[in-house]
Amino acid sequence: MRKLVGIAVAIALVVIVVKFPSDAATWVRALVGTGSDIIDGFVSFIRQAF
Repeated sequence: MRKLVGIAVAIALVVIVVKFPSDAATWVRALVGTGSDIIDGFVSFIRQAF
């Protein structure tokens, strides 16, 4: 069952990228930006702690 859900999610992602490439690119940029902000915040915390 878990494998079936994974395959369904993968197919959905491919369909989104094919049908709405600009939206998918915007979402990826937003996720990368959020990830970068999280890493920057963690590094700032570590610097202040030591």
